[in-house]
Amino acid sequence: MIIDNENTNITDNLKLIEYSEISASFPDEWILLANPVFDENSEVLKGIVLFHSKDKREVCYKGRDKVKEYQKISVIFTGQYNIQRRVGIMKRV
Repeated sequence: MIIDNENTNITDNLKLIEYSEISASFPDEWILLANPVFDENSEVLKGIVLFHSKDKREVCYKGRDKVKEYQKISVIFTGQYNIQRRVGIMKRV
């Protein structure tokens, strides 16, 4: 596996990589996976890493062109994901 200097793109030798290796190589990052393999609980076991970044939007936008030749894709986060949503109630005037 070859990683470029900006740590945002992966080229050459695309192969299925175990989730433990993916999370160790790219901690706290969003990963674009091709041909992911899931267990019975829909957890990712392995996949082909196409793109990774700390920014989810970057993975979605820049990774768009990399997925054309694959049947299945998935975006995963390798860190602890905290959902913090604010709900506002607006009053119509």
